[in-house]
Amino acid sequence: MEINQVKLEKEVPVSLWRNKNFLFLWGGSTVQSIGLQMYILAVPLLIYSMTESALAMSTMRAIDFFPNIFLGIIAGVLVDRVNRKTMMRWTSLISIIASLGMILLLLSNTMQVWHLYILGFILSSAGYTFGNAQHSAMPQIVSKEQLTSANAKLSFVGTFIQTVGPGLAGMLLSILTTASVLSIYLVSLIILFICVQFVQVPEEERLKTKQAGSWRLEIKEGWNELFRNKTLLTPTIAIIFTNLAMSLVIGVLVFYTADQLHASEKEIGLMFSISSLGGLLGALAVKPLRRKFNRGRIFTSFFLVDVVAMVLLSLANTWWLLGISLAIRTFSTVISNIIYLAIRQEVTPNHMLGRVAGTASMFMKLMLPLGLFIAGIWAEWLPVPPLFLFSAVIFLALFIWLSRHPFRKVE
Repeated sequence: MEINQVKLEKEVPVSLWRNKNFLFLWGGSTVQSIGLQMYILAVPLLIYSMTESALAMSTMRAIDFFPNIFLGIIAGVLVDRVNRKTMMRWTSLISIIASLGMILLLLSNTMQVWHLYILGFILSSAGYTFGNAQHSAMPQIVSKEQLTSANAKLSFVGTFIQTVGPGLAGMLLSILTTASVLSIYLVSLIILFICVQFVQVPEEERLKTKQAGSWRLEIKEGWNELFRNKTLLTPTIAIIFTNLAMSLVIGVLVFYTADQLHASEKEIGLMFSISSLGGLLGALAVKPLRRKFNRGRIFTSFFLVDVVAMVLLSLANTWWLLGISLAIRTFSTVISNIIYLAIRQEVTPNHMLGRVAGTASMFMKLMLPLGLFIAGIWAEWLPVPPLFLFSAVIFLALFIWLSRHPFRKVE
């Protein structure tokens, strides 16, 4: 009966507000996003307090992205082989165990930087695989016509939390211990795990993958599907270089703000809150923009917005000016991500979506560790603002390329 209900929700589109599967997944992800803000701010500041090293901080950021590169395709095969609810259940449980280990190490005063690297890798691996499963399950629990709307709702709430979360995290870190703040993250993961139990994903949707002959064959199928589909491949390539540009920023941003602008934990949190306001506006702007312009034109044009954001970032000399510059960039990022995710979900056969998403994610994150490493080394010896200008040059080159590419005509 439960499976039939899910099928009915797919065949007869109803309001997303009445789709219990979407609501449970959305609700759990929302709570987890709140906790994640605590983790995102607490861990870099913890490393800074332990090392005062830009390289150590950028290394942690690089480790956050390693799972996308080394496990992306494997995770995609698993997501296509195993029921997506099962995958979300196990990955959320693994996250709970890893975050608990981090808290216990802090409470016992035995925490070392290499502990954070290992546990951070586990958390990132589980979080990435959960995200792949959630992304792949979305076309199974909502109609095709509702994908853009569903992604926009997920993005809106996510960016709203990113708006208030860092400021809240910064204030909590100024009055509570790091272990206490990370405990909020642990509780959010437990709530996510509970919500996943109530989500129903159709079993028969994944049976197509049972014809799989081998891991190598399935990986090859995902690879071929991505490279065959030029509508998806073009923005994927663009995002590869977008991530390179942004890795030069995120690898040193907290270090630059704390070490060279002498911002407090509270001010750093408020900076990220300001930056997330742009994402909030971006999530609201998608529908109006979509009514007036095709998706290819929207995706292409916002690279110019990125150029403006990076130039302003290089000129900012206070934490709040950094926040405003980042808000412009976040506005662009959210709109581009919503457009890209909807295209990927629409043009990819669902039984291959996990593998295609995993392959695409692997390539998109390929440049991140390199950029983070370069940024960390650079910040140890040279001024940081020129890195932001170099990012602006990359965004400008991407705009010029896409403005002459057939992709900008994609509806």
